Amino acid sequence: VQLQASGGGSVQAGDSLRLSCAASGRTSSWYAMAWFRQAPGKEREFVAAIGWSGRSTDYADSVKGRFMISGDNAKATMYLQMNSLNPEDTAVYYCAAGYPTSFLKYVSTWNKRGAASTYDYWGQGTLVTVSS
Repeated sequence: VQLQASGGGSVQAGDSLRLSCAASGRTSSWYAMAWFRQAPGKEREFVAAIGWSGRSTDYADSVKGRFMISGDNAKATMYLQMNSLNPEDTAVYYCAAGYPTSFLKYVSTWNKRGAASTYDYWGQGTLVTVSS
């Protein structure tokens, strides 16, 4: 499985960006995908997650109401629409994916969606810089 993240850039506070994560080589119909970010000098933190149906989503409190995660199964691509960006959003954004082999394992995976250790596959990261 390979994940390719793209869409980062340098923007002003209040601007918007859309990140994309293209997945190839998926190994299961069940999947959970997520975005994490890591700011300089800080630990990697959970941003948002989406389940296989696209109906299950979750967000970190810091991005609720500003970011929206979505997926296109036909394109095997996940997106993160980021609005009202502020300097605190500056970080390298990583996409991650897990492909549990059964529905029960998917439920277990989804219950741990906020933990980086849940995901087996990671993209290379894309830098988002927000200036004030």
